[in-house]
Parts: sequence; structure tokens; C-alpha cells
Amino acid sequence: MSGAGPLLLGVRHHGPGSARAVRAALDAARPAAVLIEGPPEADALIPLAADPELRPPVALLAHAVDEPGRSAFWPFAAFSPEWVAVRWALEHGVPARFIDLPAAHTLAWGAELPSAEGESEAAEGEQVRVDPLAALAGAAGYDDPERWWEDAVEHRGAGERDPFAPFEALAEAMGALRERYGAGGRPRDLVREAQMRLRLRAARKEFGDTVAVVCGAWHVPALRERTTLTADRALLKGLPKVKTELTWVPWTHRRLARSSGYGAGIDSPGWYGHLFHAPDRPVERWLTKVAGLLREEDRIVSSAHVIEAVRLADTLAAMRGRPLPGLGETTDAVRAVMCEGSDVPLALVHDRLVVGDVLGEVPESAPAVPLQRDLGRQQRSLRLRPEALERELELDLRGDTDAGRSRLLHRLRLLGIGWGEPGSSRGSTGTFRETWRLRWEPELSVRVAEAGVWGTTVAAAARARAEADAADAGTLADVTALAERCLLAGLPDALPAVMRALADRAALDTDVGHLAQALPALVRSLRYGDVRGTDTHALSDVAAALAERVFVGLPPACTALDSDAAEQMRGHVDAVHTSVGLLGEALGSATGTDPGAASGTGGAAGAAGGADADGAGSDGAEGTGSGEAAGVGAAADMDTAPTTTVGTGESAAATPAPGAGGGVASSPAVGADRSAGAAAPSHVGGGAPAASVPGASGSPVSAPAPAADGGTVSPPGPGAGAGVTTAPAPGIGGTVPSVPEGPAPGNGESMPPGPEGPDRVRRLRGLRRRWRGVLRGLAGRDAVAGVVRGRAVRLLMDEGELGAGEAARLMGVALSRGTPPVEAAAWIEGFVGGGGGLLLVHDERLLGLVDSWLTGVPAEAFTDVLPLLRRTFAAYDPGVRRTLGELVRRGPGEQSDPGARGLTAPGFGVEPDAGRADAVRPVLRLLLGIATEEKNLTGVGV
Repeated sequence: MSGAGPLLLGVRHHGPGSARAVRAALDAARPAAVLIEGPPEADALIPLAADPELRPPVALLAHAVDEPGRSAFWPFAAFSPEWVAVRWALEHGVPARFIDLPAAHTLAWGAELPSAEGESEAAEGEQVRVDPLAALAGAAGYDDPERWWEDAVEHRGAGERDPFAPFEALAEAMGALRERYGAGGRPRDLVREAQMRLRLRAARKEFGDTVAVVCGAWHVPALRERTTLTADRALLKGLPKVKTELTWVPWTHRRLARSSGYGAGIDSPGWYGHLFHAPDRPVERWLTKVAGLLREEDRIVSSAHVIEAVRLADTLAAMRGRPLPGLGETTDAVRAVMCEGSDVPLALVHDRLVVGDVLGEVPESAPAVPLQRDLGRQQRSLRLRPEALERELELDLRGDTDAGRSRLLHRLRLLGIGWGEPGSSRGSTGTFRETWRLRWEPELSVRVAEAGVWGTTVAAAARARAEADAADAGTLADVTALAERCLLAGLPDALPAVMRALADRAALDTDVGHLAQALPALVRSLRYGDVRGTDTHALSDVAAALAERVFVGLPPACTALDSDAAEQMRGHVDAVHTSVGLLGEALGSATGTDPGAASGTGGAAGAAGGADADGAGSDGAEGTGSGEAAGVGAAADMDTAPTTTVGTGESAAATPAPGAGGGVASSPAVGADRSAGAAAPSHVGGGAPAASVPGASGSPVSAPAPAADGGTVSPPGPGAGAGVTTAPAPGIGGTVPSVPEGPAPGNGESMPPGPEGPDRVRRLRGLRRRWRGVLRGLAGRDAVAGVVRGRAVRLLMDEGELGAGEAARLMGVALSRGTPPVEAAAWIEGFVGGGGGLLLVHDERLLGLVDSWLTGVPAEAFTDVLPLLRRTFAAYDPGVRRTLGELVRRGPGEQSDPGARGLTAPGFGVEPDAGRADAVRPVLRLLLGIATEEKNLTGVGV
């Protein structure tokens, strides 16, 4: 560069052409020092750029010590001119220094900016921010600034004859823009440029005029401007200041993109990186990369495609008058040749290659807060490497490594560091599996610095944050969710503070909706005790108390509700019902008792099978029932053989049970399974005992006996739990299981000694019994919203508490002519909504009631009920809707052969169609590989 003075190299940030030109200019000039646009506090971090473990893209992170969330980044890519200048200085042993405004001022600077000399604040506010590249591209006749930059800089090389010529031309163009636009809508730049001039003066005093400055081309005219030292210091006087810390952090190409909100961003960092690193033939090499990516995605791309794409890109460049094909030409060629005109694979190319997901690396020797170092140690020990590309991680919590990964990710989420987001596990619904979606973003480094105020290790910081969140939680649901997160994160030390906050808020909160929202998360937390080895007894006590409060407050809360509030209350009822079932699992496993056997179902929720055996405690027989339903007394003492009282609750006689308990006693057949999943015997109807008949090996097996309502009592199937006895349910002839002495069926372990085991089982069954009583009250109370009443009936029916006849009676009452059509439609939505279509498919009596009611709805009311019905039936699977349509078409409950009713699946004929069956036999044999003598396989193409 001609003339005396420092070498001013104006560049475009993250421009590969500028980076190559800077390297050539520095090689030619050999300056004594290199000054670079950046915060001066980072001078001590420059030597780390020589560490081979520091791989760009990286960024200088500055954050306020007292407020880590106040931060700023200065990104560097391998093709950034500033990074090239830093590396050149380190390779040649030349001092390198940053000369921009200190980060202490940048972070403290508010929205109000100091006025420049000779300009009013109003004038500054009216100025429009100028894009220098857009202005120069427009002057050259281009409508795309990126295309102009490629043609003017990227495609013309670094200037082999005169390495300084590109910088002279760019400085001249920027000088013209500054003369016309002044600060260009950037008042802060005037202060920054004053700081740069001060640092440049100091460097010239130390090193003379053989100093090179690498900065944005926009600032070159200001650095050439002759100003006084006093004027520059005046601009910097009185600037706010905060204490800051700086370090290197990993960055990504995606964060260099303008679309990420980065002011100095570029549209195609991956493409620019390719141009910088490609030694020759950049277009051919780029299209080869694209072909490789598409092949990885199972696209058919051959070398012929690459050759034709190169030819097309060259042709397009010639037609458009460009010196070389640019990104636009190569993209058009890829779309036409490799993607067959489709933009779908082209979007993948743009995301993976044009932008890219390259993540930089930072050495351990870089400054970091203690929390960051502890996080790094855990990442290495757990082999959990941060990656910019989103990936899915499946964890099996039964292994130590995966369990440690799960705890780390959950603790980071507690700290607000969203490295991973939990997803739904595929192929398993157990609590021992987790699925995470991981993606490391540069901003997470700031979150780690922010979280450093809570502790020096991830575990300590997460515990402190959980305790603080418990004290500041706004709702009861927030506290229960926090308790769940503490268990997931393996933070038992934080639970006492969370439980205190939970108990305090639960005692003060009287809103049933809040209590119902809080219960599911609390009950889910109890399930983590098994796989994670966490003691959850304190949680179970709080959950049981919370459930009791819900039981008391729910009935009055379900009255006088509008449609929206009723729908919300139905969700609360479902949530509480699920929670009671999960609470049964948790308390059953905590006491070593099989929850299925304890409730008479053997199922996961331990629900169906009638009323609980806790209908009576140590006081002996007790009549139970609600409303007009008849009661049943059952002795359920844990230490004595129970007796069963069958009757109406007024004059029932106690009869000894023929087995180990009361009611219907059944012994399993030979080979019967004692597993927890075995179904206990149950019946719907009266309480008649089953007759005992000899089985295949001489052991007695229960045979069906007549029930009080004309039905039969079903004997247990293979695998029924041994030693479980049943008694009629209150008023409807259900079954009440009693728990025998000794090991619980299915797990072969005795109940823990002491009162805790039996007390917890009794408490468990008491909760279930009371919840069923609440549902009965909701189902029979006219003041309760229809959708809630219908849902209560459905849940009772699913539990085995209501027989089909009783459910049909309640539906008939709800759909009677005296019920307004809208209220009746809401009842139907509650009863069969949310996947209840199969109930109508398998019980045509209920379907007939719905059909009869619907056909009788007056025309003027049909418009009102239609949205409710559409919302109800639209949620069914297509197969269920099709079957319901077939049933309605032929008429529910009607079949061609009355004697065959109940013997065929709904919607199907009594006898198979032999002609249609013969038509598919050849294809079926072919699929199964069965040898056949039939030579003529009509219709299969052979």
C-alpha cells in the first residue's frame, strides 16, 4: 500500500476472499504488529489460537461477572479475515492485539447512545441504517449483494500482482459511502472508531508505522481521518462500565448465518468455507460433496449426474455473464440434475452443506467457570460429546452409564441449560427407558456461565436451583412438577425443601383444579423409586393426602359449569383416575404387594374387579354402598380368614368362604400361573357362589354358576392368581378381592414386617374405594355437568364397578326425552369420547341407545348437538368408524340369524363366504411358501 502510515486492510467479516487477500497482504508487508477489530480484554486469549485443540468456528464470549446473562460474542470462522490475521501473527511471532471498544463498555452500554459532535440526537434517530454491500451492489447494477461480492471479490483472487489493490479499491468505495451517509445509522460506530484510533496511536508509538490493521472496511475511512487526541477521548468519556470475563467458546456455522439473527452474518457459511479450503476446481469439488450427501440419503446419484451438473453450472454462469459459477448456478444445477426439479432434497443440501452444522472445539486450557469444567469432565466420563447436529439418544436406565447420562441431562434442564429435550420412547413404555433429542447451541455456554452462580458442580448447582425454585414456585402444580424433576435428576438432598414447599402450598390451596393438576406429576414421581433407587415414602404420604382433598372437593366443583369449564373438569377427572391407579402401583411395589392381586385384576392399574377388599377393616363386616345401590359387607382382616356377607346391606347373612377368603373361591387348574399379570375371577351380577367341579388333574375348578341377574359367574382362566378370593361388589354384583396371608401372588415375596406394609395396603385400597364412591356420586347427580357424568359412568364401567345393564340404564336415563339434547350429547361425549368407540362396537345395546336417541333429536336441536357429536366421533380410528357405520346400517342388535347373535364379531356375517375365501387362497399359499399342486394361480401374475 502506497504512502506512509499503517497498513489498513478493510475486509468483510467472514469473507473467504477477504481472508485470502489478508494473508497475501501480510505476507507481502511483514508488519511488526497486527491490530484486529475485537475487544482488548481478549488479548490474553490470543495465544490459545495456536493450540491445535482450538478449532474454529469459535467465538470470544464476554459476560458480566455479576450478571452472566448479559453477554456478547465475537465469532471467528476458519475463513474469517480476523482469524487468518491472528493465526498469521502467531505463526510469525508478531504481536497481535484487539483494538475495538472494550467489552466492559459494550456490555454496560444501554439503548441511549452519546451524540456525535455536530449532530443532534434527533438527526441520529432519523438516520436509516445503511448496508454498505447493498449500496455498492446497487451502484454496480446488482440486485443481490451476495452475488456482487462473489463476482467482485471471491472470483477475482487475492491480487497476484499487487496484493494491496483489493483493499485500496474497497477503501475508496467505502470512503464515498461515508461521505454520503456519514455514520450510516450507526452512532455507536463513531465511539468505536475513536477507541480504534487511540489504540492505533499507541501501537504506532511502540512499533512505528509498520503496523497492519485488520478491520471492517466500513471503518477504514474513519481510521484514516485526522482527528485530535482530545476529540477522541471526549467521545469515550463517561461511558458506563461493568466488570467482565472473557473466554473462547465453541461456535457453529449455523450461528454464523444471517438467518440466526447475527448482524454480521452471511447467507452461506458452508459454501464460503468450501471456497476458502478448496485448493482448486471449487465447483467440481462442491458438486461432488452434494452427490455424496444425496447418496447417504439413498438418492440415486451417479458420477454422470456430477458431470452434467458441472456442465450446466458453467453454462448458466456464461449465460448470466459471471466469471465463474456461484452458489446460485450450482444450486440451480443441483435442482435440475440431481434433484429432478424437486426442492425437497435441495432443502437438505442447503441445511447440511450450504449452511452446515460444523461445531468448533475449545481446549481445556481455555478460561472457564468451575461449573463449565465440571460439565466438561462429566461429558467426557459419560462419553456424551456435544454436537451441533441434532441427534436422538436412547437411554436404558438399568445401566450405570445411561443412568448417569440421564441424571446429567435432567440436572442441566433444572439449571435452564437445554442441551437435551426428552421425547417419547419407542418400543417401550417402561420407566427404565428414556429418549432424548440432543443439540448443542453456542448460547448454552452463556447459560452455563449464568448457572455458575448456583454452584461449582452440576449436582450442587442443580440442588441449589431446585431449592430456590421451590421457594419461588407460583402454583402447587409447579412444586409437584419440580419434585418430579428432582427425582429424575437424582437429587434426593433437594427433596426436603421441595416437600416442605409442597406441604405448605397444598395446605393453603383450595382450588380443586389446582389440586387435580398437581396430583399426576406427584404420583408419577413415585414410580421412579424402583429404577432410580430413590426413597419416595414422603412423596406417597403427600400424594395420598392430596388425593383425599381432591375426593372431598371434586363433587361440588363439578356443578354449575359451562361447556368449557366442564370439558376442563373432565380432564381433571381423567387425570385423578389415572393418578389413583399409578398410586396403587407405587404403594403396592413399595410394600412388596402385587397391586394387581390386591385389587382383583392383576392389571397395571389394579382397577377392575369390583369394589376393594377394604370395605371393612379390623372391625369386621361393614356395609358399603352409595345412593340407591345396595351394599355388601366384607371382612378384610389381614390376619384372619375372611367371611363374606352377601345381601342388600340391611339383612345380609355372613357365610364362611369355601376358600381362603370370602365370596367365590376358586382354585387354579394344573399349571396355573401365579404371575402378577394373571386375571382374578370376577363377575357382574349377583353374588351366587360357583360350583366346584374336578379339573383335568383332579383339582377343583370353578364352574359357572347362575348369578342373581340371570347371568353367570365366570371361572378363572389359565394363569389366575392363586389364593385370591372374591365377593360381590356393592349393589352390582362385582367382586371384592381379599389378600391372603403369605407371599403376594406374582412376586413370591412376603410383605415387609411391621405395620407399615399392611397399613399402606389398606390405605391404598381405601383410596381406590373412596375414589369409586366419588365417581358413583358424580354419575348419579343431576346437577353435575353431562360430560362429567358420562365420564364417571365410563370409568366405573372400565373398572368393573358397573355392569353393562347398569351402564345401559344410566345411559337410558341420560338420553331420555326429558334431558335437553345438548346435555345428552355432552353425556355421550363424556361416556364414549377419547377412544370409547370400541365400547360401542362390542356392546350393541349401548350403540342402539345412542342410535335411538340421535334419530329422535328434534330438527331444531340437531344443529346444536352436531358439533359435539362430530368432535366425539371424529376422534375414533377409521376402522372403528367403519365398523360403527356397518352396525348402524344394518341396525344395532339385529342379525340375519337370531340364534347366532353374540356368536360372531359385530359387522360380520354368521357363515364365511367360501367363494371369496377361495379367491385369496392361491395368494395366501404363495405368501406363506406352501407347496401346492394348483398350476393355475389366477390373478396373481404367475
